[in-house]
Amino acid sequence: MRLIKTILLGTALSLAALPALAKQDIIWWDFLSGGDGVRMKALIDAFNKEHPDIQIKGTTLEWGVPFYTKVRTASAVGEGPDVMTYHLSRAPLGLEEKVLSEITPKDLEDAGLKTGDFFDAPIKAATHDGKLYAVPFDIHALILYYNADMLKGSPYLDANGKLTGIKTLADFEAALAWLKGKGVPTPVTYQSGGDAGVWRVFYTLLSQQGGEFVTNGKVLDGDNAEKAAKVIDTMSRWREKGWAPEQAEYQASVALFSAGKSAFQLNGVWEVPTYKDLEKNGKLGFKWSAVEIPPFMGKRATWADSHAFAIPNEGAKTVSGEKRAAVMKVIGWMEKHAIGWADAGHIPAYKAVTESADYKALQPNATYATLAEAAAFDPQTRITGVASPAYDASLNIIAPAIQGYMSGADAVQQIKTELQGKLK
Repeated sequence: MRLIKTILLGTALSLAALPALAKQDIIWWDFLSGGDGVRMKALIDAFNKEHPDIQIKGTTLEWGVPFYTKVRTASAVGEGPDVMTYHLSRAPLGLEEKVLSEITPKDLEDAGLKTGDFFDAPIKAATHDGKLYAVPFDIHALILYYNADMLKGSPYLDANGKLTGIKTLADFEAALAWLKGKGVPTPVTYQSGGDAGVWRVFYTLLSQQGGEFVTNGKVLDGDNAEKAAKVIDTMSRWREKGWAPEQAEYQASVALFSAGKSAFQLNGVWEVPTYKDLEKNGKLGFKWSAVEIPPFMGKRATWADSHAFAIPNEGAKTVSGEKRAAVMKVIGWMEKHAIGWADAGHIPAYKAVTESADYKALQPNATYATLAEAAAFDPQTRITGVASPAYDASLNIIAPAIQGYMSGADAVQQIKTELQGKLK
């Protein structure tokens, strides 16, 4: 007995002599507000509870230009976060600004991940010159929302209340005309008066023609110009016919659908929780769902981007060693628990989650998850992506053209004049 006590005492003294494991505080920046922000904060809280040795200290900054300006400035002076959310469409400009640290094979190993775990499109968007610079978290894309009640009695709703019979632009416009004839004020709504909403619809319809915004260092070169003009003229026709709203800002475009004044909405997957919550609380007076955007102009394609996790490059202060391994552990955990993020409408980029039974039970999410195969990411250039010159052109050139101030062909010429010089 004395020997056992002596051994136990010695063990206790030895343990007491060991240094305590250092807690790693991970400084985290994101730009996620609304439903996205609520769900991300829930994930952060869950991680922190499970990992007393690693604690995420999160800060949410303003989306768009303010966020990326802050990241660029902070990186330059070595005052950036340990990890941040980042749009993959912004990665080319981030590399030019030297703010993205390479995610190495060792980093992925520390996270318990490999590139084959993800859908191809976001991995391709995160890879430049053969190197990975971010870990994709989702695919968020434009989808087609519809009000099933408004479509009752039309050829566009099947016996189960699901959208049917809309495969081409002619089909879609026939549906819009049918709705207008039934007294629907605005058959289809989207952010027609804002840069992001206009760009997403424009780029979707351009991509559905096999069009490319930038080819071989040239903006809308060759027949891409004609395809772009066709898109702009189509969007203008929707406005002229009274099918789409006049210069609707984002919240107004959403309100048209939620208030039952539009039967269709072209918007991102991130509004799915908005309608789920309204429906749950008895504040949505109609049945709704959402699908992958039909191939209106020939081929399956829809504008898409990814929220991703990135580590800022801060020179000698770039996160390394044990802290970097802890950051990658955070990223790996987030990927494997992305079902909590899928609830925000997004398609997890980590295939194991998207292919899980839990995800397949999410509706309408599982219905439009097919768009992962048709995701059309912005070109990998310095003039495209979130808060880019292309977004400026959408607001200053394409939106006015949609409102009838110029033809599609004239708008395309202005876009080329405005953006070509900025590619260099």
